[in-house]
Amino acid sequence: MDRIYLSPPHLGRHELNYLHKAVEDNWVAPVGPNLDGFEADICAAVGVPYCVALTSGTAALHLGLLLLGVGAGDEVLCPSFTFVASANAILYCGATPVFIDSEDTTWNICPQRLREAITDRISRGKKPKALLLVHLYGMPARLPEILALAAEFELPVLEDAAEALGSLWEHQPLGGFGRVGVFSFNGNKILTTSGGGALVTYDRTLAEKARFLATQAKDPAPHYQHSQVGFNYRLSNLLAGIGRGQMELLPDRVKRRREIFSWYREHLAGLPGLAVAPATEPAGSLSNRWLTTLLLDNEITTATPETVRQHLETRNIESRPLWKPLHLQPLFANAPVYGGEVCADLFARGLCLPSGTAMGEEELKRVAKALREALTA
Repeated sequence: MDRIYLSPPHLGRHELNYLHKAVEDNWVAPVGPNLDGFEADICAAVGVPYCVALTSGTAALHLGLLLLGVGAGDEVLCPSFTFVASANAILYCGATPVFIDSEDTTWNICPQRLREAITDRISRGKKPKALLLVHLYGMPARLPEILALAAEFELPVLEDAAEALGSLWEHQPLGGFGRVGVFSFNGNKILTTSGGGALVTYDRTLAEKARFLATQAKDPAPHYQHSQVGFNYRLSNLLAGIGRGQMELLPDRVKRRREIFSWYREHLAGLPGLAVAPATEPAGSLSNRWLTTLLLDNEITTATPETVRQHLETRNIESRPLWKPLHLQPLFANAPVYGGEVCADLFARGLCLPSGTAMGEEELKRVAKALREALTA
């Protein structure tokens, strides 16, 4: 049987047109019409006026933190339940992540724990420099409460929407709610440029500074002169061509991911001890359902995420554990954490299912059959 992957790239019909045009016109350098066009496409999709396309979402996170003034000795509030890149970018700046537990409806940062962390850090004479807000698996976080807290304590927000392109809150695309927003176009995301990312902002000055830092911070001079550390973070014109073709497909890709989530929820409903979750979106929001995830109830089934994952592998089906909370990672053993029980429980009981937009009915049935085998053996 052909392997069913977790979230493979899914190209359309138009990416080659942009690539061919770039090659024909010799626009294979890091800049060019595709790069400008891709940034304009992202701005139009997100409703934010400025975009800087970069080599990865991680690069965008790093620059975003620098734009917010994060530096050595600072602390940045960050959910524990996220991919390591979110916190690694904090380390790149010489700062320390302060991890916050999840709440159990969206799995995103818990507003109550967030308030606890802010007030405690301030009481210790260490007001956080910024809040790094993540929308996990494409599910919108509880934005009204979280943004109100950020405003109350005058904390700039870096919105990590790496997994949430196409998700909405009150009809507004995610990525535009912070001072800086970040997206990823890695190969496993809902849209891809093979590897890539983007930074968006309403602030023209910040966008100009991001471009400056992303191109080795070259001072305006006829020779190569540098007054501060810069980075080689700009996306290439060729990869931006893939992105242009992909952006045309965003509504269809979101629709299909949501259909896959609904299919799993309907066809796995009778399995003992298994729930497709998070089941509901916060009122007024829409998740792109980048990955469909499940939780196992250990009071009903003896199956664990690992036994299920291993059984799926015997059927040539890829799955993946939920993110291991960062406060449980050796790298961050000494970082402050507020709570941690909720995301630790989610990690212990959860699994990500194949969710690629090219999946057909027969592949979905294969996954469902393998899950039934794993839970009823």
